Amino acid sequence: MVTQQHTDKVLQGSRDPKNYRPNAGLAVFSPKGYVFAGHRAGASGPYQWQLPQGGIDAGENSLVGAYRELEEETGISSDKVELLEEIEPWLYYDFPEDILKRFKGKYLGQRQKWFAFRFTGKESDIKLDLHEPEFDAWKWVPLSEVPELIIPFKRDIYTHISEKFSHWTNLTD
Repeated sequence: MVTQQHTDKVLQGSRDPKNYRPNAGLAVFSPKGYVFAGHRAGASGPYQWQLPQGGIDAGENSLVGAYRELEEETGISSDKVELLEEIEPWLYYDFPEDILKRFKGKYLGQRQKWFAFRFTGKESDIKLDLHEPEFDAWKWVPLSEVPELIIPFKRDIYTHISEKFSHWTNLTD
């Protein structure tokens, strides 16, 4: 359940947007209401599953970036999904100290625009190796289980989107 504490952690608050990399996040729902989760390529250990997400390029709007990332990470083209919803406002997460030290970049974290899509294609339309693979495996999972699969520093956002997109799950067997 989304608490006010989770919501407060993912909203902008006093964060300066220019210190957070713009990013699109995608919840891709199967016709039965499960969501696509990808296993990070080459990663080991717990919490290596996530929903597709990636940077929005300069001059690109968030929806265009979402469609591009969808194809780059899953091989799913935009004609194989139906746009269901966009979450307002941007959601934020901060990188942990060890990641900040390793990347030494200009960003303190990411700000994400989240979209829900319904997958209308066939499973054979999912091609993880269409571009440089970001995922080495994938599965359909209940949206409510996704926060437990994700790396802990992103968990508040995943808890938030699990609540916000729950009406798209309509799980059936």
